[in-house]
Amino acid sequence: MTDASKSETSGDRKASRGSGGAAKVKAGAAAVRNKVAAVVWLVAVVCALFLAVGALLIALKANQDNSIVAFILAGAEQLDGPFSLDGGIFTFPDDKDGRVKSALTNWGIAAVVYLVIGKILDRVIRP
Repeated sequence: MTDASKSETSGDRKASRGSGGAAKVKAGAAAVRNKVAAVVWLVAVVCALFLAVGALLIALKANQDNSIVAFILAGAEQLDGPFSLDGGIFTFPDDKDGRVKSALTNWGIAAVVYLVIGKILDRVIRP
């Protein structure tokens, strides 16, 4: 093997290592972005579940002294934002069904908003 062919071979190796390294970095970045997008989507789904189950528990008039029910309702109240039960976007008269209507309407819309925003963020983050 001549010196010229040795230098070409080593140059080819360096070039292939360089492009292979870039491909590995790109694949690693894509994997990280996929994982971050999956976590964002999971958080949005969990938030929507808290709101939907909370609305269902209010509609079923579940015992609010139960620790699990209280935990879910407290979590839903933390996540509701402008869709709160008292003074949310949609308000209903303070009759026996007003709280149920408010929970189903406001928290139902909030759950859908979480899912829509979560899916949009998922699509933006994912490569």
